Amino acid sequence: MVIMGRVAAAHGIRGWVKIQPYTEYLDSLLDYRTWWIGHEQGPWREISVEQCELHNKTLVAQLPDCPDRNAAERLKGLLIAVPRSSLPEQAGDEYYWSDLIGLAVVNEAGVTLGTVANLLETGANQVLSVQGDSGEMLIPFVTSAIKQVDVKNKTIRVDWAWDY
Repeated sequence: MVIMGRVAAAHGIRGWVKIQPYTEYLDSLLDYRTWWIGHEQGPWREISVEQCELHNKTLVAQLPDCPDRNAAERLKGLLIAVPRSSLPEQAGDEYYWSDLIGLAVVNEAGVTLGTVANLLETGANQVLSVQGDSGEMLIPFVTSAIKQVDVKNKTIRVDWAWDY
């Protein structure tokens, strides 16, 4: 499974949910009519998306068995995933944004800053949300800061000091 987003909140009173995509393009999840929903460690269940559309910088979706706001609020925090086999093939040096979640972030001095908890869309560029011993650190996902992404070895090398 590849995590593609999470349920951020209820949307309206008719059971719609707001989805925070973890994808490079906001509308990537619109390509999939079947999602898996659950917690990172499980359990997961397969669902057929009834409706999904772009709404500002998020997605809103109507999911089965979610008739009202109370039902939608119970889904908050659940992750949205699709089978990796349903994703397009990648070139050797390409990766999916979701592949970055959980990778260790190490600066050029060899100091481990933490692990990637999330990617944030700011409009100008994506930002890595890195959770470490001193809390959350935000690192812009730009070439001047991100020096190497090594998915195989589960690390991201950055030009970033721990006290920025």
